[in-house]
Amino acid sequence: MPVPHAPALFTFEFAADPYPAYAWLREYAPVHRTTLPSSVDAWLVTRYADARQALADSRLSKNPVHHSEQAHRSGRVGIPGERSADLMTHLLNIDPPDHTRLRRLVSKAFTPRRVAEFGPRVQQLTDRLIDSFAERGSADLIHEFAFPLPIYAICDLLGVPPEDQDDFRDWAGMMIRHGGGPRGGVARAVKRMRTYLAELIHRKRSELTAQPLPGEDLISGLIRASDHGEHLTENEAAAMAFILLFAGFETTVNLIGNGTYALLRNPEQRALLQESVQRGDTSLLATAVEELLRYDGPVELATWRFATTPLDIGGVAIPEGDPVLVVLAAADRDPDRFEGPDTLDLARRDNPHLGFGHGIHYCIGAPLARLEAQCALATLLTRLPDLHLAAAPDDLRWRGGLIMRGLRTLPVGFTPERGA
Repeated sequence: MPVPHAPALFTFEFAADPYPAYAWLREYAPVHRTTLPSSVDAWLVTRYADARQALADSRLSKNPVHHSEQAHRSGRVGIPGERSADLMTHLLNIDPPDHTRLRRLVSKAFTPRRVAEFGPRVQQLTDRLIDSFAERGSADLIHEFAFPLPIYAICDLLGVPPEDQDDFRDWAGMMIRHGGGPRGGVARAVKRMRTYLAELIHRKRSELTAQPLPGEDLISGLIRASDHGEHLTENEAAAMAFILLFAGFETTVNLIGNGTYALLRNPEQRALLQESVQRGDTSLLATAVEELLRYDGPVELATWRFATTPLDIGGVAIPEGDPVLVVLAAADRDPDRFEGPDTLDLARRDNPHLGFGHGIHYCIGAPLARLEAQCALATLLTRLPDLHLAAAPDDLRWRGGLIMRGLRTLPVGFTPERGA
């Protein structure tokens, strides 16, 4: 049988629905070399077994110094603006032993106990945001809900004072536009955030020196670690705070946005979840968030990896120095691993999705993201039970960008909530 014509990648149509193209790649070119929109050549890994293996392969380094080309020096590899702001030393760009050391320090903020203690604050933020639009009967759930919820939550966790959190919201908004704002806006936002974080770290260090009380926020914890033999430099602390903010909010924005959209497009599944939540049963809510991560997750491609030696992935030879991008969105719909992969099944039990990655770089903030998503979805379905799309699906637009997958807007309508 002749091979069907290869689909176009990274087009407007592809951004709206990449899954047919990923199905073609899984079938005919599961490890595929392509030229990205940034003009960088990279390998796309699309089958589940290959993706899981690649994510845990120590021969694939996170450090762009192993890139055989010079593209990373021009900012075409990694997070826009991080290089010029001197923020490269973070968990997404380093390997053991430095990765092990830094991850150990940060992991203390994301233990199950710490995340559970943060639950009431997430609920408070969720209710406050819904209060701001509940009486209107309409809202843009991205800009008014999914975006501010995680940014305020991660600011609280880091220890950013309330009076500065709106600045962070503005900078974060510029960063996730992915070219949709003014030229150079992303780089300027990253630099402003870097400058602020350096000043905040300096101020907190001075406060802890003058009055060494056990601060509960993450930045204070990083400072105490650096002052007690862990050898955490101020730049490492700033880079760590930056990546926790960057990775900790955009993924959750997309998880809430994509998840709500998927529920609205699948009314039978949404009704099952709504009935369960209204009964006070949280068991389906937990599996629902995992299924939404698999079905249309917030991270389309895992962050950059670079071959440190010639290696084989799925029978394809990868030369030393080549970039490798694991396509989580394709792997999580692989029919060789998931039954009915294109069907949303909120009760799915056999669901080892890769939405949070795999291996030593598994998302450290996954417990917090799950908490925020469960709280957001349960509260929306409870307080706005007749929530519905207020735009045709074909009119919705997805943000540009290589790694993340998320809607620009999500207009909805509902019966106004009186006295919110």
